[in-house]
Amino acid sequence: MRIAELRATLAMMKKMLVTGALGQIGSELVPALRERYGSEAIVASGIRFRPVNSVTEGGTFEILDCTSVDDISAIVQRHDVGTIYHMAAIMSAIGEKKPEEAWDLNFGAFANILKVARQHRCAVFFPSSIGAFGPTTPSQNTPQDTLQRPTTIYGVAKVAGEMLSDYYAARFGLDTRGLRLPGLISNVTPPGGGTTDYAVDIFYQAVREKRYACFLRAETRLDMMYMPDAISSITQLMEADASRLKHRNAFNVTAMSITPAELAAEIQRYIPDFVMDYDVDPLRQEIADSWPDSMDDSAARAEWDWSPRYDLASMTKDMLKKVRTKLK
Repeated sequence: MRIAELRATLAMMKKMLVTGALGQIGSELVPALRERYGSEAIVASGIRFRPVNSVTEGGTFEILDCTSVDDISAIVQRHDVGTIYHMAAIMSAIGEKKPEEAWDLNFGAFANILKVARQHRCAVFFPSSIGAFGPTTPSQNTPQDTLQRPTTIYGVAKVAGEMLSDYYAARFGLDTRGLRLPGLISNVTPPGGGTTDYAVDIFYQAVREKRYACFLRAETRLDMMYMPDAISSITQLMEADASRLKHRNAFNVTAMSITPAELAAEIQRYIPDFVMDYDVDPLRQEIADSWPDSMDDSAARAEWDWSPRYDLASMTKDMLKKVRTKLK
């Protein structure tokens, strides 16, 4: 039996808990995990119950406040959880408006997750971000191991989470793993206050109005990834052979490095009369300018065979198809 198959079999012996299951990543991760491991193996959770959707109706759903150690521990014990995917977070631009609240959730809640995971010997997945880098980080082909020094509370919490993950792995032997995800493009969830959200909203406005006002400058280059690749990278890392992982946490992963102008031009191949305007948001532009233009993901490729399926062209074609179907 292959290592990945063995890990998948072992994972099914204990359940998997997904926090922030109704968020951008969780909304697609939960259905993917249910399909991969069986609905009975997945416990989705969120701070509140929303109207019935693919997450709340497809299996077990629990109300969970991740700032409460007792609440986390109770759910882990009740469902015999063996793996925790911690997706609860406040996004970058919103975090700058509510820095204390962002710190409490983005770092404090994760510290709680690790505390419970240590007690119950759970494996943990932590999603870091390109936001963990700062303006003094090399912006071109950003190395796996480099100076970070972010200037947002979102980024500060991500760096702290990366370091705490490494600490729990080294000090307590906990199986912690994580990715530095780029901007994510999804057709399932609406924009949620992130700096790269223009790359989601643009598709809806292109189909509806054939016009979009971008809040970043035309030449702002950032790493991006289509959500199916993000979900694949998460499951692939969690099933990877631990003996191959030199880094374990905060692997750089990416699929494309693009600008708003390049994305608009690709959309215009399918909607020729689409018009892109620019109404720059100073806060989000400042955040974007502090992040890398492109990341080096060679460590992920070498240590667990990471490779994306979608580039700008294939992502744009699929996004437009899905958005048009959704808006009918």
